[in-house]
Order: sequence, then C-alpha cells, then structure tokens
Amino acid sequence: MTAERTAEAAHAIETVFRLEAPRIIAGVTRIVRDVGIAEELAQDALVAALEQWPDAGIPDNPGAWLMATAKHRAIDLVRRKERYARKLAEVGRDLEAAPPHLDEPSDPDDIDDDLLRLVFTACHPVLSAEARVALTLRLLGGLTTAEIARAVLAPEATVAQRIVRAKRTLATKNVAFEVPYGPERAARLGSVLEVIYLIFNEGYAATAGDDYLRPGLCEDALRLARLLAALMPKEPEVHGLAALLELQASRSAARTGPSGEPVLLRDQDRRRWNQLLIRRGFAALGRADAVSAGGPGPYALQAAIAASHAHAHTYAETNWEGIATLYGLLAARAPSPVVELNRAVAVSMAEGPAAGLALVDALAGEPALRDYHLLPSVRGDLLDRLGRREEARAEFERAASLTRNERERELLLARAQACSTERGNSYSQGPHQPLQ
Repeated sequence: MTAERTAEAAHAIETVFRLEAPRIIAGVTRIVRDVGIAEELAQDALVAALEQWPDAGIPDNPGAWLMATAKHRAIDLVRRKERYARKLAEVGRDLEAAPPHLDEPSDPDDIDDDLLRLVFTACHPVLSAEARVALTLRLLGGLTTAEIARAVLAPEATVAQRIVRAKRTLATKNVAFEVPYGPERAARLGSVLEVIYLIFNEGYAATAGDDYLRPGLCEDALRLARLLAALMPKEPEVHGLAALLELQASRSAARTGPSGEPVLLRDQDRRRWNQLLIRRGFAALGRADAVSAGGPGPYALQAAIAASHAHAHTYAETNWEGIATLYGLLAARAPSPVVELNRAVAVSMAEGPAAGLALVDALAGEPALRDYHLLPSVRGDLLDRLGRREEARAEFERAASLTRNERERELLLARAQACSTERGNSYSQGPHQPLQ
C-alpha cells in the first residue's frame, strides 16, 4: 500500500463523507431513533472506511458503502442493547427482510423522506429555537461548530453547548423520528423553513474554507424545500422559500470564475443563469401569492427581490427602487440588522451612496454585526463610490480580516489594494440574502 494510494483514499473518504453524512445520519436515525447515536454510528462508518479503503480500494458507490456500513452497525446496536428492544421489535422484521447491500445505493426517495424527518425531528418544540437551528445545521448541513456560529452570529462555545444539549433532550424526551401532522406540523414549520434557508445560504456563500460555493448544501436545501412544498401545498411561506432558493440557485454557475474566484452580480454573465430554475422560481412565487391571505411573508418578499434581479436582462436594468421598497416591507415584517444592511445597499443603488452610507452608519453599534464582515465591506464600497479612498481601503482590510472564506478574503484585499492605486469595480452585489 503506497502513501499515494493512502492519500487518495483519505481524500475520497473526506469528500464523500462530507456530502453523504446528512443522509447517513438520517437513514440511521430511522433505525435507532436517536440523532446523537446516529451521528456516532456515521462516524464509525467513516473510521471503517479509513481502515479498509486504502487496502481494498475505493468502492464503486462509496456513499452506498458508508450508508450500508452505518446501517449494519445500527442493526447490531439495536440487537445488543436491551433498552432498544422495543425499537428492534418495531423495525427488525423489515430490516431482516430487506437488509442493505454494499453494492446497492439507497432509494433516493427514501433518503429524501429521511432527511425531511430529520429536519422535523431536530425542530421539535422541546428544543429552543436557537438549539433547533444549530442542531439541524450540524446534522443536515454537515457544518462545523465554527461555521454554524458564523451563520447564526453567535459565539462558538454557545453553539457547541446548544448542540450537545439538544441531542440529550431529544434522547431523554423520546422524540419520535417522523414528519408530524396537523397543528404540530404547523408549530414546527417556522424553524424548519429557517434551517433549510440557512443550509442553502451556507452553500451559496460558504462562511469558511477555500471554496466560495458549496453546491451540495444548496442541492440538499433545494430538495428539502421542494419536498416541503409538495407536503404542505397550502402554506404560502413554504412556496415562498422554494421560490427564493430556486431563483438564488439559478445564478450559481455565474457566481464564480474559472479558478473559483467570486464574480460579483454586476459582472456576471446572465446568459449563464439557469432559466429552468428561474421559471421554477417564478412558478413557486405565483403559488405563494395564490394561497396567501395576509400579504407576502418574509420568504415570499425575499423571493420577490430575487425575481426582480431575474427579470433584469442586464445589471443596468435592475429596478433598484422597487428592490429598496421590497426591503422596506421585509424590514417591517421581519426586522433584523442584516435586512437593514441589505436595504442600505438597495437604497445606495436607488438614491446614491451617501443615502446608503447614512443607513449603514446607523448600524455601526449593532452587537450582532460587530464581527460581520459584510458590514465593513458594504461600507467600504460606499466610501469608495464617494471618493473617500483611504477610508474605503481601511474598511475593506477590516472586512478581509473578519471573513473566514479564503476566496472572499482575496477579493476584499484586492478591493483594498485598488483603493490605493486605481478605482476598482463596485463591490456591491445588490442585496445579499440575510443569514438570519
């Protein structure tokens, strides 16, 4: 066994596990009915791969191998532990009748159902709202504690405690692994929508690492949003979220250059925007409007903002006045500092950089934005557009020091350098979708 072969196997294992971990955890949770144990068994499967793949070679279907290994270990655990005797009686016959095969991938529809069950389980009302978000991002998004902390604007230690306590609570309360019905489903819906949204955002603009995008997370979030829309066709915000994600995902191919560098909205080749996803987004937004009785909700409003960008054939044709108005409505329906920051960007495009800067400066004391890199990056852009180059450079450098994404750091440092030499292109991408 050569070092090169070992390294190749280790890289494959890391990549596959990052992509497949949510599905494995969801599939195993259906057996053991405990998300904490399911996560441990998924890790056991990872260890088994690290031990076996360098010698045996990488399987033809590595994801199915990991899933099957984790499920086999789950079945063994259910058999061994007396406290799982009741669960064994419920699921044992089916598991024995159709045991998983190492060379046969799990049914995609079954995986989707399990993922949806996992979302609703992690969003059970026995958990605090903050714990639901943190746990689901951990289990379904595969995010690290640091990435979750960044996404929800909270300290890492706090997020770690939330996750540990959430797993313990679900286990001690014997929370069922299911998609609930009736009032209980409605009670969990807000948290479910929020975590699907956050998972998508982490894929759309990764908070850390060498890659600007994490397409796998966007795909998982899109799949969950579509499943939820089919499950709850009379819920306007479910369709609003689906519309938002379809429209945002439509830009993905144009958002990075040949080397993976970020491409700003004004510089994107709109011919690369996915017209099928745009049409799907428009259709979902129409369904949200059709079933809405009290006006558009926060997700539908954000989808309307994304639709405004999709309607513009060029950046110059963007209806910034309309987008600023929509952000004003969003701020009234779902107030947050991040929404206000996005509104400031839209106002700056509609009324000029000075108007936007006044709104941004009013956010300077917001605790939630203290370490949020987009605040100084937006401020730097507005100062640059006003000709205040030295101040702009300092803001871009501060933003670069706050981001954990290497691609975004490179972009911000380039903007800072441009302020010291010649005027660069505007950093403003138009509204960023809020991360909270």
